[in-house]
Amino acid sequence: MPIKSISVMNMMVFQNQWRFNNGMPQEHSLKEKGHFNEEFQLSFTDGINVIIGENGTGKTTLLKMIYAATQWSNEKTHSNKTNRFSKFFSNYIKDTDLLKNHNSKQIQSGFIVSDGTTEFEYCLSPEKGFRNLDNWLKLNIQSVYIPTTEMLSHAKGFLALNEKYDMPFDGTQVDIIVNASLPETRELPSYASNLLDFIGKAIGGTVIHEDDSFYVVKNDGQKIDFSLEAEGLRKLALLWKLIRNGLLEKDSILLWDEPESNLNPELFPLVAEILLLLQRNGIQIFVATHSYNFAKYLEITKEENDKVQFHTLYKGTSKLSASLKNMLSEIEPIGETVFSDSADKLEDLSPNHLMSADEKLLDMVFEQKVSEK
Repeated sequence: MPIKSISVMNMMVFQNQWRFNNGMPQEHSLKEKGHFNEEFQLSFTDGINVIIGENGTGKTTLLKMIYAATQWSNEKTHSNKTNRFSKFFSNYIKDTDLLKNHNSKQIQSGFIVSDGTTEFEYCLSPEKGFRNLDNWLKLNIQSVYIPTTEMLSHAKGFLALNEKYDMPFDGTQVDIIVNASLPETRELPSYASNLLDFIGKAIGGTVIHEDDSFYVVKNDGQKIDFSLEAEGLRKLALLWKLIRNGLLEKDSILLWDEPESNLNPELFPLVAEILLLLQRNGIQIFVATHSYNFAKYLEITKEENDKVQFHTLYKGTSKLSASLKNMLSEIEPIGETVFSDSADKLEDLSPNHLMSADEKLLDMVFEQKVSEK
């Protein structure tokens, strides 16, 4: 079941509030400095959604909002849903009440995730919290989130320790170990079997979970501990295991934060092809990336019927209306805000920090070549 849209009220307030409550002193409370944007909304394709933006614009937070909402929809999810929800956004917060802004009841911050018919809404104001949940609770949306941090190398004893102690890992990092540790499915659709063969050639084998650890079993029979494999290949190996466990099937959602991180650029076309194959078989995909090359490979290698859409998040300055100025008298009347833009082609996004950085590099190379003559 694809996610059709997300509306975010005060993205920067949301980020700053959970970071502040997470014990990060460099972040500020809302009274100290005001960041305000009324709302932005993104509409998504059923295929691949590529999200770009400079650091601090909320790409990871956006992915976590979608993941948290989809996880909440599953009736089989952990019984303590409220605490689990907050852990997606913070390592240490044990209750969503700590996420809320108690400094000012007037400042609204939160998000609404919609499948086009049903909505999930969460608001940080103390008196609201979760809203419109009755229909959402039974959607059972299957989703997988791959965080930037590679986690399977740390799997030995991790889940037991995490149950007992306050570990410095958020819910997405815990979940990926849980998902990779699930039993393999007995039967796989043909496209999944083909994908496993495709990825298996890249990693030179298969992936097993044995004695609470992960290994890559090479084609010659050699068993390599996951931590000893090249990190870029570990990303592919993780994807292999998720597919083998039946977690990436039709109508499921994959959220992948910076798939290009620590990946050899020569593997970009391979990963792009894997994602395109997944979306052709009914998996909706969200990726956040800082790589122009990776994003461009998704665009130039797609086929006519493939669905790939690009979204950018960027900061700007917004003047508030007179009514909002009166309501928000405690903060600056002009605040830094997050805006969004979407396009079917990467170069049509504006602003586009990926293309700007790439063009700047090319200009520097050109100038250097000219100076050498």
